[in-house]
Amino acid sequence: MAKRDYYQVLGVQKDASEADIKRAYRRLAMKFHPDRNQENLEEAETKFKEAKEAYEVLMDSDTRSRYDRFGHDGLEGFASSGFSGGAGFGDIFGDIFSDIFGAGRQSSRQAQGANLKYTLDIDLEEAAHGTETEIDVPRLVPCDSCDGSGARRGTEPSTCGTCGGHGQVRIQQMGFSLQQTCPKCHGQGTIITDPCHSCDGQGRVHKRTRLAVQIPAGIDSGNQIRNPGKGEAGRAGTVPGDLFVQNRIRPHAIFERDGNDIYWEVPISICTAA
Repeated sequence: MAKRDYYQVLGVQKDASEADIKRAYRRLAMKFHPDRNQENLEEAETKFKEAKEAYEVLMDSDTRSRYDRFGHDGLEGFASSGFSGGAGFGDIFGDIFSDIFGAGRQSSRQAQGANLKYTLDIDLEEAAHGTETEIDVPRLVPCDSCDGSGARRGTEPSTCGTCGGHGQVRIQQMGFSLQQTCPKCHGQGTIITDPCHSCDGQGRVHKRTRLAVQIPAGIDSGNQIRNPGKGEAGRAGTVPGDLFVQNRIRPHAIFERDGNDIYWEVPISICTAA
């Protein structure tokens, strides 16, 4: 199946600013978040991932330029070619001077939702055959009142005038040009002038959520199952974290497990053994 045009996916023009792209992605992330589309979960997850992929490509100046020139074909092998995903000379020095001078550089990953870990006790039979169960997870979820934007319903965050929506500004330190988190918007790129009263402008609220978890057959104690997008909601519609379910098998009254083998200790008499 051919990939859709990334600009069409986000519903923006080809000359859209970073602030426009962020705003469009935030709207789609809220609309197709898996937690809000349990009845059409598969379709929602597909559209959510599609929007995330478009956002990541168009928010990076290198990949966006390459995409504008060559389309999807121009992105094949791009991440591993050394042009993207690695720390350059300026990034390395920026990190060093960030520690020294407190520049406080912030990547977009820091705005993403936190990963969560949940320990699940299961029976030996469930571990052997696999099962589906439900767990209650306390976590941060998008605020329903503002759809996760943090702004009062009917309003939208405005583009930060200090950083122009980039979330970062450049400063001069000892002759070096360094990049730091915008002190005005704290890296968000937008300013909320009319905050939502339900979440105090945070875009997230604490809620205990019941989630379905699939336990595959043959799982062992200590094994973790990753559930993408089931962690805490990201700020202002950014990517949610993942939920890691660590399994712990309860001791069995009769059987004992050793790897893929099951042992049963049966007491017998000397006569039977002979």
